[in-house]
Amino acid sequence: MTIIAKVWIEEDCITCDACSDICPEVFDVTDDSSYILAAVRTDGGFDRNESKSTLKSEFGSEYGEMIMEAAEACPVDIIKFEEVSSAGDETTDDSVVEVAAVAEAAPVAAASVPAADAGVLAELFAGDRNLLILFGSQTGNAEGLATKTAKLAANYGLNATVADMDGFNVDSLSSHKRVLIITSTWGEGDMPDNAEDMWQSALKSSANLSSTHFSVCAIGDSSYDEFCKAGTDWAERITAMGGIEIHETALCDVDFDTPWAAWVSEALPRIACVDDAGVFQSELLEAMIAYGQGSDDDGQESGDFTPANIEQAEMAINMRIFRYDPASSEYGWDEVATALPGHATIQDALISIQGKVDGSLAFTRSSLSGNNPLTGVKANGRIVLADLAQISDLCQDGGTLTVEPLPGHEVLKDLIVANDNWDAARVASKPWMVSGPRSGEYLENGSAIGVMDSAVATELHAIADVSSLHLIQGMSDCMGLDDSYNGPGLALQRWVRSCDPRSGESHRGAMMDSLQNKGGIWQEADFATISRQGADGERAVDSLLDCRARLLAEYNFSGRFGRLVKSYASSVKASGNVNETTLYRTVLGPFGLASNIMNGVSLRMMLGFTRTGGPMMRGFQGMLVPPAGIGKIPDMFNARIHDHHEVVAIFNELDSRF
Repeated sequence: MTIIAKVWIEEDCITCDACSDICPEVFDVTDDSSYILAAVRTDGGFDRNESKSTLKSEFGSEYGEMIMEAAEACPVDIIKFEEVSSAGDETTDDSVVEVAAVAEAAPVAAASVPAADAGVLAELFAGDRNLLILFGSQTGNAEGLATKTAKLAANYGLNATVADMDGFNVDSLSSHKRVLIITSTWGEGDMPDNAEDMWQSALKSSANLSSTHFSVCAIGDSSYDEFCKAGTDWAERITAMGGIEIHETALCDVDFDTPWAAWVSEALPRIACVDDAGVFQSELLEAMIAYGQGSDDDGQESGDFTPANIEQAEMAINMRIFRYDPASSEYGWDEVATALPGHATIQDALISIQGKVDGSLAFTRSSLSGNNPLTGVKANGRIVLADLAQISDLCQDGGTLTVEPLPGHEVLKDLIVANDNWDAARVASKPWMVSGPRSGEYLENGSAIGVMDSAVATELHAIADVSSLHLIQGMSDCMGLDDSYNGPGLALQRWVRSCDPRSGESHRGAMMDSLQNKGGIWQEADFATISRQGADGERAVDSLLDCRARLLAEYNFSGRFGRLVKSYASSVKASGNVNETTLYRTVLGPFGLASNIMNGVSLRMMLGFTRTGGPMMRGFQGMLVPPAGIGKIPDMFNARIHDHHEVVAIFNELDSRF
């Protein structure tokens, strides 16, 4: 494995986007030059890294190969790096690079809590510390979260036991003082298969759970009418049996990781304050939270889910905030100098300004970190969730943080945008589950209707595994320019439903039609604007490119875009070249090339700055040698390209190198 110790940018960068297209986690291209992101560097700077600051160990190891690939793709060869091998070779200047060790997660074991360290919690820790975690799971998601929860429970001195609801004696719950339930909902509000028998037993049980404290994490799909019903049913039933709800039920949509994390961070310390008599010691809650978070001197064991130390030094920054007053239709910018810890989020900064400087500042906020997918803003050119994005990842000490409303949306006031178009387009396309005709509860082979293989479920979830579909909408450059375009976020949701094996054929056909026709995914100009927005953007683009490929195949290359792709494929076959020059000369012809000379496209080809990074002369020859000038695409011979995105769409579709 290749590990990169340092990477820097020399002078004379032509800002061609080659490096950021390949590795946006490390490189960002500004108007002046390519920069190394602050988040990957030990010095936290955002520049060309002329000081040659080392990379953080996790980035040097994870993105080493991609950094080398970006350096090779640079057409002017100004990306330089120093390498460390996995065997521990030294760098060229004897720099020491720490390589993070990956420790195998240990099985959940009984927590060891020294009384001396526990302080005021010593008496509580001396008693029973057992925690029962029950899961009801159809595809394995709830079971996976139960295992993660058990690992985190050890941080609060709890001995967690994970139990399958299948075969569990509901009457035995009365012997447990602490119970957490994590369950999915199946079909139209039904219990998952492994929980059905226990549920029926619970409906008949007369067990007294007055000493049992519990909380429920419910997983569901908001496109169903009975959202998270299995979880809410359990909460109501256990309460009816005398159980005490220690923390409110969490309702998790298909993107369940963030709300689960918020729930477990609140529920675990509370249930850990229940003593062995079944009494909640509320006065110990603050001490328990502090104990669970630990400190630098605690010597906590490393593991997959050990909370990291996220505290960072205070930063003095200049906040530049967009303001809009709907009453007067006036807009402008407010600038506020503020000092906040580097790990503070944009939302933290806005709340501070609202409370201390200007109470009229309007923005969308969440009650818990990561709890609101509608907190999207544009911060220093990046599309982020205000309640998750940390200041230190966006600017450096003494710098300026510019915060604007989410692009492509009507601004209602300041940073608050309207989602009317999103709601209307979503309702019109009906991207919720509509299954085909069926009868009975079981198939002929005896399996229950609706059962999905875990691998298929995982793949389906991965298609739209992003923090917020609204955020993906804001990453598109087309949303504010094309009123008929429904946006990439909605396209992603429709694509998921099209791939869902539970969808009926007629509904799947309707989803594909909405993606293919007006308002669909072909109206997206350039996926590069989305993919350069980090991991969420990359995942969305990967899925949407798969969607376009399926559309081309299923609609037999029909429609304007299909014909463009077909014609380009013929040109590539005839010329034997797959590069930017081949495409443009085929589309434009010689006169079209000349007419486009001032828009930068033809000039880039003449100078050899194509995406393939070929030599200057080769690019120039590509404009002259046959079949240059042969307009193979109907109705576009010698025509100026007004819709440049059509050309880019072809590139993205046919050759992954572009």
